[in-house]
Amino acid sequence: MTFLRYHGSKSDNPRFVKSQIVKILVVDDHALVREGLRQVLQGLQEQVDVLQAANCGLAFDVALQNPDLDLVLLDYHLPDMTGLEALRILGLRHPELPVLILSASADVSMMRQVLQAGASGFVTKSSLSDELLFAVNQVMLGEVYLPMELRQADGSEAGSDASKLTQRQELVLRELLDGRSNREISNTLNISDETVKTHVASILRHFDVQNRTQAVAAAARFGYRSTSSNS
Repeated sequence: MTFLRYHGSKSDNPRFVKSQIVKILVVDDHALVREGLRQVLQGLQEQVDVLQAANCGLAFDVALQNPDLDLVLLDYHLPDMTGLEALRILGLRHPELPVLILSASADVSMMRQVLQAGASGFVTKSSLSDELLFAVNQVMLGEVYLPMELRQADGSEAGSDASKLTQRQELVLRELLDGRSNREISNTLNISDETVKTHVASILRHFDVQNRTQAVAAAARFGYRSTSSNS
């Protein structure tokens, strides 16, 4: 498929250019993490060029040598400097290059700090692959990705009280976690297709998300598991 790359600062009117290759720099001091992220990023499209750097010094060199870089995935905790410090340097040297911060920490104050410093988003390393891909897509379109923990803290996450789902909605949600289609859910739960659609729409509103993939990621954060994992 053809990916739409965003070019321009956040204050500009979005300008999209069709591109066959997306070039992303992954900065993390753990080789296994970098390789894992590389594999996950292949889910964006067939042609994704993932560059790697084990520290900020190398990352700065790679960014300088690749002016067509589309995105940086930057770990917050690196051996030579923090992600916040690296973010500021990248912002000075490459003001149009979006940076998505990764961290094993879900500290809300850290999230606010890096976003205020110019990060285009923040993703915790405990996130599902689909959530990371969604965040990357949002950032590549010129948007800022706000993690669920931050939205919860700011009072804008409708799913902060997961107990408000009805019993039937929970059953449909667990079917979604199993990856089943609306027709399969209809057959399994013996309800109409329209009823399934209504429950799915309610689940999306509940978690304040736009699609099924995001709903599954949000539900997993609240401890929901697929029916197969409970068998």
